[in-house]
Amino acid sequence: MSIKHDGLDVSWLGYATVRIESPDGYVLYLDPGRYGVLDDYYARDGDLILVTHDHHYDSDAIEQVADKAATVVAFEGVDASNIDRDVVPVEELPYDTRRIGEEAHLTIDEVDVWSLPAYNEPDGPHLRDNGEPYHPRGLGCAFHVSIGGRTIFWPGDSDALDGFRHLEVSLFLANIGGTVVMDRHEAADLAEALDPDLVLPIHYNTIPILEADEDAFVLDIAKRGIPVVLDDPTQQ
Repeated sequence: MSIKHDGLDVSWLGYATVRIESPDGYVLYLDPGRYGVLDDYYARDGDLILVTHDHHYDSDAIEQVADKAATVVAFEGVDASNIDRDVVPVEELPYDTRRIGEEAHLTIDEVDVWSLPAYNEPDGPHLRDNGEPYHPRGLGCAFHVSIGGRTIFWPGDSDALDGFRHLEVSLFLANIGGTVVMDRHEAADLAEALDPDLVLPIHYNTIPILEADEDAFVLDIAKRGIPVVLDDPTQQ
């Protein structure tokens, strides 16, 4: 299904993939693809595609969602040579491709895109057994997007960093998977600090390391007086 938010049509398609359509029909995709979430999905209606980091880069999926005249914006650290999957390098995609740093701003058509640093803190809770972060700084970014007069925040694969807490956010796409990213408790605390108009949890239960209790998250958020909604990617 999809949700309605102040004129926006928002669909979580699974994993980190979100489709957002503005009232005038402009379509944005965040981190499309991987793990079969777009099997048999060939909308090819995307005007703008944003990619946070290597783990979410899927060139086949981009071609499934992108319109012929689409713009693809990928974090500057996305590097096909470092990806252990068969992917086409960003610059070889048949679209207008652009790179963005970890603290930058781009205006693409009617959309303003701001990037922010996104990572696991070296002394934080989301580290490998050897003590290294799953997502060191420089691997990826978060996106703060203005579309259709609303602001959307997707933190990407990151801890709940202090810098996020100062953003103006209408729709918070809460990453609640845990293990390699913020868990539902950390995401709930961040949501309380952001005080958005609506929270939509995503990026959970796709693979074992992202198992999360979305109902418990919803209850936690609701007790804090924050509007929250669930989407079911199997019902799209």
